Amino acid sequence: MIKTNGDINQVKKSIRDNFLKQVDVTVNLGRNKTLRYCGQLSGVYPALFTVRPDDENFLGKTSYSYAEVLCGSVSVKPIKKAE
Repeated sequence: MIKTNGDINQVKKSIRDNFLKQVDVTVNLGRNKTLRYCGQLSGVYPALFTVRPDDENFLGKTSYSYAEVLCGSVSVKPIKKAE
């Protein structure tokens, strides 16, 4: 069962608010497999957004649709800076 996390406009706004900031991305790959990495939210477009991973050797998908966030298969959280 896929649960929704609000509506698509809230998801787009939260992604837009974190543009060019460091984020923590968690991707649910299915069958109890997850992928987690940190990177910079590098592009915000009408149908998708892109994340540039901090690791140059990263092999994986770095563009996600807002629907993936809405359904819970992708989680994007801003990284709090330690002071």
